[in-house]
Amino acid sequence: MTPNVHPSARLLAYDGSGIDGSLYTRITGWAESAPHWFDQLTKEWSAYGLAVFALLMVWGWWRARAADSVMMARVLASPLIVVAAYLVNSVLKGIVEENRPCRQIPGSFTIEACPAPGDWSFPSNHTVIAFAAAAALWYADRRLGLLGLLAAVLMGASRVWVGAHYPHDVAVAAVVGVLVALPSAALAGRAAPLVDRLRTGPLGPVLGAGAA
Repeated sequence: MTPNVHPSARLLAYDGSGIDGSLYTRITGWAESAPHWFDQLTKEWSAYGLAVFALLMVWGWWRARAADSVMMARVLASPLIVVAAYLVNSVLKGIVEENRPCRQIPGSFTIEACPAPGDWSFPSNHTVIAFAAAAALWYADRRLGLLGLLAAVLMGASRVWVGAHYPHDVAVAAVVGVLVALPSAALAGRAAPLVDRLRTGPLGPVLGAGAA
């Protein structure tokens, strides 16, 4: 956990530090003075926490086996919705090309290693995946959606804490994830008749019998 050295030549890319660079510096300052165990825990969550959303989707599938076909259709669509949100986010990254704060702000403190040049900051991929997953699950199962929302907020906060993103990278990514996921999850419910047919075929044991 050492401060990054500001590059002598600024990359010809967007500088987002004028938006909330001071807030980013304040948050990473808190990280610098926080207990080492807390920083390491946050770093691990930031790096591997997305696996929790995969587990929530599996849990959603298991619960949907005894639910109506609309719920099952939405649960099965949730991974595809996450991929769609990620692709939209990737397009935004390529359009904006915002430098990482750890490359833009002199003396930035980071817990994670600063990403390589060209690995753009806006919006946050981790955050858009987390919020898209949470929103998709919320449409299928409110309980799983609330758990996903809590995990998504923690994921977004961790991306700033470890020094990988500005706060606005995370905030916009959350909006992108939700805006992609909610209408997509609503449309996924229209596949319920297909789920009904599949439940009477070879995939019946996988999809379950549905609501009694």
